[in-house]
Amino acid sequence: MRILRKTLLILTAVTLLFGCNSNKKISKETAADIAAITDSAALISPTYAKGFSVEYIKDGIRLVEIKDPQSDDSEQMPIGYRFALVPKGLQETIYAPLIPEDYTVVKVPLQRTIAMTLLQISAFTALEAHDYLTAITSTKNLFNKDLLERVKSGKLQKIGQEGNFDQELIMAANPEAIFISPFKRGGYDAIKETGITLIPYLGYKELHPLGQAEWIKFIAMFIGKEKFSNELFSQIENNYLNMKKLANDATTRPTVFSGEMHSGNWYAVGGKNHLAQIFRDAGADYLIDDDNTGGVNIEFEKIYATCAKADYWRILNSFSGDFSYDALKKSEPRNVLFDAFKKKKVIYCNMKQTPYYELAPVHPDLILKDFIAIFHPELVEEDYQPTFYKLLK
Repeated sequence: MRILRKTLLILTAVTLLFGCNSNKKISKETAADIAAITDSAALISPTYAKGFSVEYIKDGIRLVEIKDPQSDDSEQMPIGYRFALVPKGLQETIYAPLIPEDYTVVKVPLQRTIAMTLLQISAFTALEAHDYLTAITSTKNLFNKDLLERVKSGKLQKIGQEGNFDQELIMAANPEAIFISPFKRGGYDAIKETGITLIPYLGYKELHPLGQAEWIKFIAMFIGKEKFSNELFSQIENNYLNMKKLANDATTRPTVFSGEMHSGNWYAVGGKNHLAQIFRDAGADYLIDDDNTGGVNIEFEKIYATCAKADYWRILNSFSGDFSYDALKKSEPRNVLFDAFKKKKVIYCNMKQTPYYELAPVHPDLILKDFIAIFHPELVEEDYQPTFYKLLK
């Protein structure tokens, strides 16, 4: 009887041992997913982007930390903005002991996501990943025919604007995660109550043009398009750097300023903004040479004192109809005082006529070439057709 009991105990122990081991086995499908994630061509290591970092640990698990690209203090970001990306087929008994407590687990690849801004949508479009979107905020200034058709057919939901989201539509879209812009205006408290994972997308705060574009790699990690994103970004980077090198050979450096009067103040990007860097890389000197990273409001008298003699003036707006020098004069009569106005050297892009925010965030190389074609036309082909910016007629 004692021998029988001992035998049963041994058999039970063996069963438990092999049962635990079988629970920790990785299926062939999951092993293939892990191999794809850890393939050298698919490894994500941001070069220009400062807003996210990636640490690879065991079994294809990645620890992703997100912080404000314009600050060295990572503690400014909530602790919830640290994510552990775990291959979907990996069992909890395997991944749980490997993940720090302050990381939110996200099973990847995601199949259903919501993009809150055109900048986020630009990454999905570049990655040919519209199938991964279940909802967007609106179709304002949206040009992409595929996305518009998806909205029309009901395949893609519209959930309202920031600050006025329709929670029922969000739930109906059944997203696994929502990409948000936490530093922009509110409306996210109600979404937090849904329990859906909120993932910050801070590409718009990057100070280097290629840093902003590199956020396609960030999106790619969540939807399983890492290799494609690396290949695409490499093309964008090479195009940009080659154009920058070309502009370095220019014999002159014209001066340029940016912005317009709105509600009594001139709104312009600061000297550390990524747009200011594109001007410099295009072989021009941006006259608002300060330490501001985003947009700044400046009194007219100050902007005039700084930029009255500038060679070029860049304007980006949403104007109904065809913008003109007459329209620019009507918006602010003092605009005629600038040399760039007098000499018809206004560089212009109309967001109502151009898919600017659908392409520009991930294609600074195209913006760069537009500016080079204007500042140094001898450096580009004679029949060059601009993508966004051209001289206002």
